[in-house]
Parts: sequence; C-alpha cells; structure tokens
Amino acid sequence: MRIPSFPTLVRTFYTITNATSRALPQHKALLPFTRGTALKSMPTIPFLGSLFSSAPSRDMSHPVQKSDDEWQAVLNKEQFRVLREKGTEAPFTGEYDKHMPSSGVYTCAACDAPLYKATHKFKSGCGWPAYFDSIPGAVTRHTDRTFGMARTEIVCSNCGGHLGHVFKGEGYPTPTDERHCVNSVSLRFGEGDGEEKSKA
Repeated sequence: MRIPSFPTLVRTFYTITNATSRALPQHKALLPFTRGTALKSMPTIPFLGSLFSSAPSRDMSHPVQKSDDEWQAVLNKEQFRVLREKGTEAPFTGEYDKHMPSSGVYTCAACDAPLYKATHKFKSGCGWPAYFDSIPGAVTRHTDRTFGMARTEIVCSNCGGHLGHVFKGEGYPTPTDERHCVNSVSLRFGEGDGEEKSKA
C-alpha cells in the first residue's frame, strides 16, 4: 500500500472540511471566505493549525513569567491559543483589522505592555492588523523555521506572547518597508500615548 503524499492529504482534509461546512449553518462572519482562501487560513483548522503554527518555545526569558495555568486564568481560550501556543486567528475576522484611529496605543492583551502606536498602523489588505514599526524595545524577533520556511516571528518583549510575523520588502509605501502582521486577539487598544505604562 502506498502512503499518500502530503498535498493529497491536505486536499482530502480540505474536501472533507468543505463538505461538512456546507451541511452546517453558515455564520455571517465566515461568509466572505471562499474556497480559495481556505488553504491560506489553515491555521484556523485545528488539525492543520497544529502543523502550520510556530512551536511554543519555553526557553525564552522575559520579565513576566507565568505558568500555563496562570495564563489560562487571565486569557480567554482564543487569546491563550494565539498568545501562548503561537496560533493564528482567521484573516479578516479580527477586531483591529480595519481599526484605524489617529492616536492611541495598542498594548499586549496578556501583559498590557505598549507595543504599537496608532500612527504605526497602515492598511495592507492582508486580513490582519499591519504596522510598519513598533515602540522601541517592545517587540522581540525570532526566526521561525516551521515547515522549511524561514519567517520572522514577533513576540511581546515583556511576556513573550506571540504577536505574529514580520515581512520585509513587500513594497508598501511606509517608512520601513516592513509589515508587522499581528493577530488582533494579541492586542488591546487604548486612547493614551502609552508613556505612563512604559514607565511603570
């Protein structure tokens, strides 16, 4: 018996998922997703999400250290999955994807550390909040080598919570030509300038 190739397994799983999703009631939030976007959003499918997300790293040192039980007590299920288990939320569903304030600060949803200023945010059309820069020292970069790809993962420097990934050289008309692609669930927004929190 021949073992099917990985692409064959993915197509089979996708077909089964597609067939069962047609039998279930449709949710308005999921209606914009078409057959072509399903493969791009695989991290939202539990089985494939475990394959396509970054592996949790327990050896990083950050000022805020908590056990998984302590994090689960302060984060909801989706926040824990993304921030602590390095998951990814579905594109175009996040609270801050189209949120474009003229001032304010985006903070870490886990530890409340200031991460991005509202003036760093730009419209990229990628389905997740996009920032061209972060508050200095607020975000730490790591190389993520899942599935033979080298991507730059970004985490909160204060607690190590997974934020998303950075992509360079995509040609956006921003000062840095970088796109910090961040999960909305990893963030909170405040009207202040973040200075009082960064001094605390």
